[in-house]
Amino acid sequence: MKYWFSSIALVWAATGVCAEPPVQNSNLNAPLFYQLLLGELNVQAGEPGAAFAILLDAARKTKDEALFQRATELALQARSGEAALQAAKNWKTSLPESLEANRYILQILLALNRVEEAGRALKNSMTELPLKEQSAAIGSIPRVFSRVQDKNFAAKVVEQALSPAVQNPETAGSAWTTIGRMKRDAGDIQGAAEAARAGHAANRVSPGPIMLAMSLLGFVPNEVQPLISQYMAGDALPDLRLGYARTLIDLNDMQTALLQLKQLTQQHPEFAPGWLFLGLLQTDLSQVLQAEQSLKHYLDMADQNPDPDLSGGQSEAYLALSQMAQKQGLWAQADEWLSRIPPEADPLKVATRRAALLAQQGRKADALKVLEQVKVSSPQEGRLKALALSQWLRDDKQISAALSTMEEALAKFPADTELQSELAMLCEKLGRFEQMENLLRGIMKAKPTDPHAFNALGYSLADRKVRLNEARELILKAIQLAPRDPFIQDSLGWLEYRSGNLSEAIRILEAAFKERPDAEIAAHLGEVYWTDGKQDKAGAIWREGLMLKSDNETLLETLKLFNFKP
Repeated sequence: MKYWFSSIALVWAATGVCAEPPVQNSNLNAPLFYQLLLGELNVQAGEPGAAFAILLDAARKTKDEALFQRATELALQARSGEAALQAAKNWKTSLPESLEANRYILQILLALNRVEEAGRALKNSMTELPLKEQSAAIGSIPRVFSRVQDKNFAAKVVEQALSPAVQNPETAGSAWTTIGRMKRDAGDIQGAAEAARAGHAANRVSPGPIMLAMSLLGFVPNEVQPLISQYMAGDALPDLRLGYARTLIDLNDMQTALLQLKQLTQQHPEFAPGWLFLGLLQTDLSQVLQAEQSLKHYLDMADQNPDPDLSGGQSEAYLALSQMAQKQGLWAQADEWLSRIPPEADPLKVATRRAALLAQQGRKADALKVLEQVKVSSPQEGRLKALALSQWLRDDKQISAALSTMEEALAKFPADTELQSELAMLCEKLGRFEQMENLLRGIMKAKPTDPHAFNALGYSLADRKVRLNEARELILKAIQLAPRDPFIQDSLGWLEYRSGNLSEAIRILEAAFKERPDAEIAAHLGEVYWTDGKQDKAGAIWREGLMLKSDNETLLETLKLFNFKP
């Protein structure tokens, strides 16, 4: 920096980039000054290749790190990877202690797909880092190697490069975590689980191996659950326990997630996000009183703390409180909670909740207008608005209007699987089963690890009592992809009912309802009870379903079918 910034300022002045550069004395001699000037003039003339040679020569003479970096970047700008590598290696030779030169060499080698050589460079550079900086550097390795096409080879190269790090107790935890992440991304789930166990054994307090294990929970639960449970049995880091609870929610293991969040708030009552997520989950599980207490406690903490991260959760808390007040028919209170949401919050979420509130009061035209008047500032926001509009219109049985909304949105985002899924639901409502099936099979092909399309088609076939063997295959595939999802279990229970297996249907649906109390599962379970001659049980579960969601379409249709008066 000390030599060439003053020279570049003069070049910029000569080329009109800077009208009045600061006047600074330069330590450059005349030949070197003109060399730098000529190099930068070549840059201005659009000839980075010529400028590269001139500036690299100047860098060698001055041993100036900024000049080496400038020469390397010019070679990259000229799309000459070999020249850039040459410059970076010259840089490292001239300044052996330069960590920045190491970074450039590694990234250039990877860009040139010289992965094995990059691994050796990585191993050398790690040994040159101060020990206290090594763990952070190790954690960034998966991102650096993310562009390598052969993920398995990249994982092997990184594991070899980190062989010294796994032997050091201070870096072993982060090293095994990185090795595991590389293996996981390469599809070696078993190897990733082994790395998580090795990392935890090497360093019991390192959070990395536990985080890795949590990312594998949906794939090999039997392999990693004992490790996670052992760690969580103690006073785990609040962020880590919260992460575990969120992972469990993603896996639809709501009850275990609830226990983890309760333990988190007991062990660390000062950790505000714990109260927020506990309240949101309690809201989702219709635990109204408990949810209100948790969310209000979070809001009190947020009011006393100016942390912007806490203020971001306030909107979610107010939305949840409004939703619960609405369920209880407390419309004025629900509107009051909505009015407290800051104006900079997500306008579509607020509008969707306000529309639902107005619709429940019979003001459907006003509700639709609230959604339609949401202003969007990007195509992506427009997509989300179209989806929200369609879902609202579908719930209001305005299927044709919802269909038009989705078709218009898909014309702009034809590959969007979320929009395709919504269109498939509309097609089913209209009896367009062939179009629905084509859409869902397209989603299965585009997202083969997403269980929802498999479940949707399997449920539709079962509900219509057609191709039941195929329905079973689809639903079992969905269960394989999401074994803890109670709604997919509900589909399996409904299939058993449609197949005439009442006792098995009851067993599955009872377990699904226990895991996730939901009005639609209650509708199905009640129907199976009724058909099995257990009318008292049917009535009880239907009443419970009405308490959960009194306007659930499936539940209301079931009550009408059996002429049941709550």
